Amino acid sequence: MRLFIAIFLPEDVKKEIKNTQEKVRKLELMNARYAETDNLHLTLKFLGEVTTQKADEISKKLSKIKEESFETTISQAGIFTPSEPKILWLEMSGAEKLQKKIDETMEEEGFKKEPRFMSHITIARIKQMNKTYVMKLLDEMNKKEKEEKFKIKKFSLVESELTPSGPKYKVIKDYKLE
Repeated sequence: MRLFIAIFLPEDVKKEIKNTQEKVRKLELMNARYAETDNLHLTLKFLGEVTTQKADEISKKLSKIKEESFETTISQAGIFTPSEPKILWLEMSGAEKLQKKIDETMEEEGFKKEPRFMSHITIARIKQMNKTYVMKLLDEMNKKEKEEKFKIKKFSLVESELTPSGPKYKVIKDYKLE
């Protein structure tokens, strides 16, 4: 099983991100595969390939996490590897405490904290992009009238199946926040 831990976004937030994707698409600055609206999520920790038995152990450990629900916002857009852009992402501020607790819990299960990992919402996988336009794209995406706050009440353990038409996600278990 290929697993990760994530926060799936409320429908109204997904709709806003979809609008952002459409604006980016209209700029015609890159050739990209855009994330499906139903798949939009904040990745908290990527676990990779694990056995079914290990998945059960992970699920039990995650059940013991006690954190409060929290308010958050989508804070900014960015690109991983600016010299060779591959992923267009959005940052969601406010999930840092939960992510730290998940990292600590998963470290007990043998999953080391990735020093370079940043929680992010992937909105596009870039196939081709003129590097000259990277800053123009980010400037355009980061123009906001105001940041909308929304509440996060749960996180999920998710199985990811890679297919030729894109990833398919299946929630194994949801974990409520207090």
